Amino acid sequence: MKKMSHFTTTFIGMPEARMDALEAKMEKIENLISQRNDEDSLNRWLESEDARKMLGVSPRTWQSMRDNRIIPFSQFGRKILVKRSDIEDFLNKNLVKERGQ
Repeated sequence: MKKMSHFTTTFIGMPEARMDALEAKMEKIENLISQRNDEDSLNRWLESEDARKMLGVSPRTWQSMRDNRIIPFSQFGRKILVKRSDIEDFLNKNLVKERGQ
């Protein structure tokens, strides 16, 4: 028997081809929702302390990174916010690859 997604419900009398098409559409919708959730997560703004902890740096190093504009941030008053995607970009740009690559 074919594996069914958690959205699939058996309809009595529905032709199998139509059921397969419905399952394919539901799977596509699940993938789109998952992709959207991933994008929303990356575009989320983090408070300064959370960004610092995500990077695993000291408060002084974090201050230096902001002073040198290493990672973009937004500031109003004393509140500092950083996009999660900017932190991910920074980490990817500074990825240390294996020797010989």
